[in-house]
This record gives sequence, C-alpha cells and structure tokens, in this order.
Amino acid sequence: MITRTIMIFPEFENIGSIDKIRSKYDPLADLVRPHITLVFPFESGMTDDEVREILEKRLEDTIQFDLTLQGFSKQIDEKFGNLLFLNVTKGNDEIVKIHDILYANEFMRFNLGYPYIPHITVGKTKTVDELNAAYEDASSCNEVFSTTVTKISVEMIGEHEESIIIIEKELK
Repeated sequence: MITRTIMIFPEFENIGSIDKIRSKYDPLADLVRPHITLVFPFESGMTDDEVREILEKRLEDTIQFDLTLQGFSKQIDEKFGNLLFLNVTKGNDEIVKIHDILYANEFMRFNLGYPYIPHITVGKTKTVDELNAAYEDASSCNEVFSTTVTKISVEMIGEHEESIIIIEKELK
C-alpha cells in the first residue's frame, strides 16, 4: 500500500534559515521540505483520485490564510523521540480547523488521538542532551517567517523515505 501524508509546505522568503537549522538537526531534511503536517502518514487502499476528491469536497470552503512562525519549542516523547519545533504564531486556528475537518471524516480511522499543535519540525535528536543543545542553538534565530498559505499538498512517501508530491489542492 502507498503511504501518504497531507501537509502544508509554506514558502518563506527566508526559508534558508529554517533549512540551515534542519540540516543540522533533522534527519529528514534532505528528504522532505519544511512542512506542517495536517494528516500524519497513513496507508489506505484509496486511489490518488479518491484522495483528491476528498480534499476538494472537505476543503471547498477553505480560503487562503496568513501564516507566521517564530520561536522554538522542544518535546520529549518516548514514542516519537526528542523533537525540536518552529512554532506557529499566526494561522494556528486555520490549520487546526483543516486538521479537524480531515480527521472528522474519511481520515478518522488514521487519527492516533494525540493532541494536535501545528508546527514545523526542525530537529529530532537521539538524546535529551542533544535536544537541549539543539534548542539553545536554534533559539538564537529570532527571525519571523511569514507567508500566505495557498494550497494543501498530499505527498507519497517513497521507498527511501523521500517526499513525492502527488496532489495539490489550491485554496480560494
């Protein structure tokens, strides 16, 4: 079965600063662009056309919105690892709404039940000490990252964990 993920790939003028941090601390930095996950990786028998139809139907009234990220936070999680996040400061409500719409319907069975907090993951470390060091380093970046979200993307995760964009839903 195909593994897919539904995401926002923000396009910031200063994205190079995010890439620099990710290149140091995120093992997926070379495989997938900076993103905000809306529906976490799932496997289903749905075709790409069926997924596209779901997005068109469920997000037909979703309009473009402004997005701003700034500042970092960290999360220690036994299941998912030690994670470093770039925080959403504007657009959070819109992202949560999209996430909730998708998980309330056809993707409900893939919901793992964890609290959802929109962010861009910029690091994953093996130890808490490494996470603390990464947090200190990243926190020296006080840049503001702003853009307008104009589309929702579906990626297929390739056999080498690479990101392959298969669907893009343009927002009004």
